[in-house]
This record gives sequence, C-alpha cells and structure tokens, in this order.
Amino acid sequence: MNDKLKKLIPAFIEKAFAAQGYTGDKSMSEIKIICKLFNPCGMATWWIYEHIEEDIYMAFCLLNDPAYAEIGTISLEELANVELPLGLKIERDIHFPVGEKTLKEVWDEVKGR
Repeated sequence: MNDKLKKLIPAFIEKAFAAQGYTGDKSMSEIKIICKLFNPCGMATWWIYEHIEEDIYMAFCLLNDPAYAEIGTISLEELANVELPLGLKIERDIHFPVGEKTLKEVWDEVKGR
C-alpha cells in the first residue's frame, strides 16, 4: 500500500477490517462501520465497512442527494487520486469512532429514518 493509501487507511484501520471480516452474510445491524472518508470541498461521504481485495472496499456512499445514497464497492486508489480545489484530497474523518456505529445506524441517519 502506497503512502497516499496508508494515510487514508492506516494499519489500525486495516486490523479493524480484518477483525470484522466478510459481511455478506450479516444484517445491516451487525455490520460495523470501520471508517469514514469525505470530500472536504463537497458533500461526498463514504462509510467503509469491508476490505474486499487490493484497494477495493465495500461502502455506503452519499455523493449528493440522500435519496440516492447507496451501498457498493469503491477503489481506495481512485479516491486517493481525486484532485480537489486548492490541492485538497479526500480525507479520513479521524474523529469517526472505529467500529462503534452500525451500517443500519448510518443508513437511517442519512436516509432520515
């Protein structure tokens, strides 16, 4: 993993992904959100909960309108290489509690339920 990716997903976050493991057979209430990435210049936010392979992760993604927020795969390398105004980059929310919120909790917050 290169330095850009290590900044977004440091070793302690990778360990939390490994501890959670495969989530395909779990309910939304059982899946823990491991980290949150965001665009400091806009609304885009990714709540990541599973490391699938290489730089591919499962995430709940909010790119603009909460009605269209969705679950899918993301490429960490693509996110790390996004060029934003003023030289900013996609960032990890260092204050987000690792593994304390479930996918269901975040889904309900975003979807307004």
